[in-house]
Amino acid sequence: MATAAQWWAGARPRTLPAAIAPVAVGAGLGVHAGAFSAVRVLLALGVAVLLQVGVNFANDYSDGIRGTDAVRVGPVRLVGQGLAPAAAVRRAALLALLAAALLGVALIALTGQWWLLLVGAACIAAAWLYTGGPRPYGYAGLGEVFVFVFFGPVPVVGTAYVQTLSVSALDLVASVGVGLVICAILVTNNLRDIPGDTEVGKRTLAVRLGDERTRVLYAAMVTGALVVPILLVPFLSPIVALGVLTGLLALSPLRIVLGGATGPGLIPALKATGTFVLVYGLVLGLLIAIA
Repeated sequence: MATAAQWWAGARPRTLPAAIAPVAVGAGLGVHAGAFSAVRVLLALGVAVLLQVGVNFANDYSDGIRGTDAVRVGPVRLVGQGLAPAAAVRRAALLALLAAALLGVALIALTGQWWLLLVGAACIAAAWLYTGGPRPYGYAGLGEVFVFVFFGPVPVVGTAYVQTLSVSALDLVASVGVGLVICAILVTNNLRDIPGDTEVGKRTLAVRLGDERTRVLYAAMVTGALVVPILLVPFLSPIVALGVLTGLLALSPLRIVLGGATGPGLIPALKATGTFVLVYGLVLGLLIAIA
C-alpha cells in the first residue's frame, strides 16, 4: 500500500502552479474592475487546485489500467508502479473532483449565476476524459487544445466573472498568455514521453509532430505568452508590459528544450517551466491590478 509521501507525490504538487496562475490573473482583473472579492477568489482557487489534483489522480488511474505508464520516466505513478490499487486511486480522483464540485456550487450560489453549473460540469468532464473513457482526447493529440481552454480562458475569465459578473476583451486577452504557458508544461511533458507514448500507441500532439517540431512549439508558446503583456498595454498602461521580464525565468527551460535534451534530461525543464508559470501568473495578475 502506498505511503502518505507516495500519495502526495502521486497528487503531483509540482503541477499546482497551473491551478494557481489563472486564478491570480483573474483576481487581478477583479481588482482592476473595482470588484475584487477575496471570498470568491479563494473559492475559485480551491476549485482550481482540487480539479488539478483530481485530474492528476484520474490520469494516474486511467493510464495505469491501460498500461501506458509502464515505460515512462518522471513522477510517481501509483497504479503503473503498483504502489496503490487502481480502485483506491480512482476513488481519490473522484473525491477530489467531488470536493471541487462542492466548492464550485458554493461559489455559484454566491454569484446567483446558476448557468455556471454547465461550465463546472464541462471542467469535470474534461478532467476525467483527458485519459479516461473509451476515447480519451489526450491520446488523440487534442490535449493542448483542451489544456489551453480549461487552464486559460475558463479559469481566468471565470475568476474575473464571478467577481464582476461581466466579460471584457481585457479578460480574454489576459487569459491567452496563461493558457499558452500552461500548455508549455504539457508540451514539455509529452516531449519527454514521445518514445514511451509511441510504443504504447498514445498519439499525443508531440508524437504526431515529432521531436524537432515539438521543441519549436514549446518555444512558440513561451514567446506567445510573453507577447500578451504588451498586447495588454492599450487596455491598461505601459506598466503591464513589465510582465515580459518574467521571460528571464523561461531562459533555462528554453535552453534545455531547444538544446535537445531527452527523457530524464527534460525533467529540469518541466520544473523550471512550472516555476515560470507560477511567477508569470502572479506577476501578470499584480500588474493588471495596479495598472
